Amino acid sequence: MSNTEENLNNFDETVEETINEKEDTSEVESNNKDDSNIKNIDRDDVKENDSQLEDLIKERDELKDKLMRALAESENIRKRSFKDRQDAEIYAVSKMSRDILSVFDNLQRALDLADDILDEKSLPMIEGLELTKKELLEVFKRNKIEKIEPLSGDKFDPQLHQAMMEAPSNEIAKGCVIQVLTVGFSIGDRLLRASNVTVSSGPTENIEEKVSPNLD
Repeated sequence: MSNTEENLNNFDETVEETINEKEDTSEVESNNKDDSNIKNIDRDDVKENDSQLEDLIKERDELKDKLMRALAESENIRKRSFKDRQDAEIYAVSKMSRDILSVFDNLQRALDLADDILDEKSLPMIEGLELTKKELLEVFKRNKIEKIEPLSGDKFDPQLHQAMMEAPSNEIAKGCVIQVLTVGFSIGDRLLRASNVTVSSGPTENIEEKVSPNLD
């Protein structure tokens, strides 16, 4: 083989190597560009997913808040309905109860009179009246009706008591109950009838001082 042919062959090999290197370089650059594009696409997907996740969390919190409000409102409605039903059961008999109180008053008057004419013949009648009174009070109790019967010396309460008169007293402080004239009653937490009472106006000497003129 001549030198010229050998040189030509060497040149061809060099050119081919150069072409192969360029092709390899182009392929690598192409792959790098593809990888870069993929990374950019992945970043965009992550951002989009994060945004969607935030929207879902916000929507979940709003739904949770609405649900809690609805549950609270439902519980309030249930409690109000329960209280209204209880009130209806208790206070529905208020009008009838006021009418029955006159029966109790008459029984009490009969028993008070019986104490003055107590004898052996009247004992069965008195026992019958006592049993009737006791049974009537049991009926009241089952219907949430309670007696309001202050004791002598208790502080006068205008919300529960009605002062029918004032009287001087050396034993009972001014503004306190001396005597109960008519027993009062309440139904549930409401006043059915106030107790009629006599209220102390204070010691007798204080009254006399106010009435007597100053002669000095």
